[in-house]
This record gives sequence, structure tokens and C-alpha cells, in this order.
Amino acid sequence: MSAIQSELVLAASIELAVDRSELHVSQQSFSVSYQFPVIFCTGVFCPNSRVLAEVVRQMEPLGRHRLLVFVDAGLLEARPTLFEEIVDHVGANGAVLELAAAPVAIAGGESIKQGLETILEMQRLMVEHRIDRHSYVVAIGGGAVLDAVGLAAATAHRGIRHIRIPTTVLSQNDSGVGVKNGVNLFGAKNYFGTFAPPSAVINDYDFIESLPVREKRAGIAEAIKVALIRDRRFFEWLESSVEALHSFDPTAMRYMIRRCAELHMHQIGQGGDPFERGTARPLDFGHWAAHRLEMLSEFSVRHGEAVAIGIALDTEYSVLVGLLGEEDAARVRTVLKGLGFSLWHDLMEANAADGSLLMQGLREFQEHLGGELTITLLAALGTGLEVHDISEPLMLQAIANLKQRAAMS
Repeated sequence: MSAIQSELVLAASIELAVDRSELHVSQQSFSVSYQFPVIFCTGVFCPNSRVLAEVVRQMEPLGRHRLLVFVDAGLLEARPTLFEEIVDHVGANGAVLELAAAPVAIAGGESIKQGLETILEMQRLMVEHRIDRHSYVVAIGGGAVLDAVGLAAATAHRGIRHIRIPTTVLSQNDSGVGVKNGVNLFGAKNYFGTFAPPSAVINDYDFIESLPVREKRAGIAEAIKVALIRDRRFFEWLESSVEALHSFDPTAMRYMIRRCAELHMHQIGQGGDPFERGTARPLDFGHWAAHRLEMLSEFSVRHGEAVAIGIALDTEYSVLVGLLGEEDAARVRTVLKGLGFSLWHDLMEANAADGSLLMQGLREFQEHLGGELTITLLAALGTGLEVHDISEPLMLQAIANLKQRAAMS
């Protein structure tokens, strides 16, 4: 149908709806192309590194460019010299970069996402230091910090250029390369947020070395997730590399991070719905239960740990509905357990007067998506399948099965 025909059809339907004899409708249509580099490197803040300066210079070749840098406070505990490193690095690249103010420490973890207080404080600093649309807001930290700083940048001056430097496995291989920002509000996870792609993502593997064991392990869950729904060969590599990943071998970890990020980037860029206007969320395989478990545990369960449980649960359900063979499901469980994940939490069987508290996560997931419920299950290793109906009795059976397996292990 041509644009003129579409306009006439739309005008006719509106005319009938409002019962007017004269109506003029103009169709507005334009597209915006997004491009940003995702860089994998080491030593981004070494004095002789030119990565950050080159990223900025390629966006704007002329002049010096002002940076306002926010750093995850938890990261500073592991790397107390980081502020000094940043100042020295910017000074060594002074022909291109300039600090608008000293780097600013902000709380990391889920605490930064509980409401808008920190967002408004960051924006106050942007005003104070005259950060405009040709300046850069730089976020250095884990996924929660990237979410919050990204939201502050996206909503100041209708959008300030934002550079992400993820420092956890989970943020380097998943959330950091995405296009979403947000904080929790009104008791809902990521209720307040935007779709706003960053100007660049710089993944420095050196940050991974200083992570606590629990944080390193948690991020691997997202690699298993995306492998199961998109890349059987990658799953088989994970399967064969369990021992190396369990000991956090640097070579294995770097390949896992890069390949996982590539698969996420491909889905976002080529999947046809980067801003999630539809109801399908294939990258949220295992996440309806994970998000609910995080909330029920008041975030004492890490996101990656909850995702591992959610993967195990939806894999178990895929078997019960006849989509996946038990042999393949056993392989999934073996990989998850081999990496050190627990596949059970007592909150999974918590109940309220109106039923299972975990199952309420399905309703919350649908409300977040809008429209019909869409859940990704497994049709095979490496192949996800979208379904629009979940049998509560069978899902409760899947939960019971996981509990029984945990008791036997």
C-alpha cells in the first residue's frame, strides 16, 4: 500500500470514528540510524592508552572534549588508585580530553536503582559543571551503575553523550552493550527508564581480575542463556570449558565475554525490535522467574544467580510440555552446576493467600511487556521458542522437580 493510500485509509477510519465530514491527516515518517563502537581491550586507563581519546576524537575530530566521570564506589574498594589513574590518563591525553570535575564516586549495586534520588543528584552535578550535549558523561562500574548513569545522561538536555565502561562480567557480556537504562520505582523493576544507546562501550578485561568470585560466576549465567536460545556451538563450547570457566581462566573468560556480547549485540541490532515495542523478549529467557526471585530476596540473590535458577526452571518446564528432551535438559543442569550455580532457593515455594509468590512473576512480566504474555522456552539446545501460554500446574511441577533434584544432589 502506498503512502497516499495509507493516508486515505487512515483518514477514512478516523472520519468514521469522529463522524466528521472534513479531515486532513499527514503521515510523519523518518528513521534514525544508531551506531556505536564496542571495544574489548586491557588497560584503558594506562597513561599510554589512546582508546578513550580515539573514541571521542572519532565522534568529534576537533577540539578538547569535557568529561564528567561517575565511578562505582564498590569498584574503588578493589582498585583504590582508580581516581588517580583516570586523572593521569586524561592529563596524558589532554589534547583531546578534559575533566569537567574530579571523578565522582556513586553507590553501586541495586541500591542506586531504588528511586530517583541519585539520578537527580547526578543531573545537579551536570548543571553545576556545565555539561552540555557536546560533553560526555562516562560511567565506570557494574550494570546497576550503568543503568542509573545512563538514565541521568539520557534525560538531561534531552540526551547527553554517554560512554559506558563496564567493570563486571554481567555488564561486559550483556547489559553494558545494550540500549536500555532505568531504575526501579513503585516497587517495579526498571519501571522508570529509557531506550538510549550509548556513544561507545569500552570493555576493559583488567577490571574482571579484581572481581569477587561470586560476581565473576554470576555473569556467566547470561552466556549460558544466550547460547541456549541462539548458538548451540557456543553452548557446546561452554559445556567443554566448564573447568576453565569454573577456575576463571583468563583466556576462557575473555572469549566467553566477547562471544556473549556479540550474540546480544546481534539480537538487539538484527532482531527487528531494538526498543522492545513488541511483546517478544528472547534475551529474557529465564528472566521472569529471575526478576521475581531477586525482588523476593530483596536482592540478596544476585541477578546472574537468579538467572541461572530461571534457566533451570524454564528448561524443566520445556521438558514437561514436550518441547525438549530430558537428556538435553540434563546437559543444561550439568553445565550450570559445574560452574557452581545453585538451582534452588527456598523462596521459590513461598506462598501468599492468592498462591505462589514466584508465579506472580509471570503476571508482572506480562504487565512489563504489555499485551499478551510471551515467554521464551527451549525447543532444542541453541533454539529458543516463543510461547504465549504457561500452564501454572506444570510450572509448579517444574518448581517441585527442581526442589527434588536439589535435595538429591
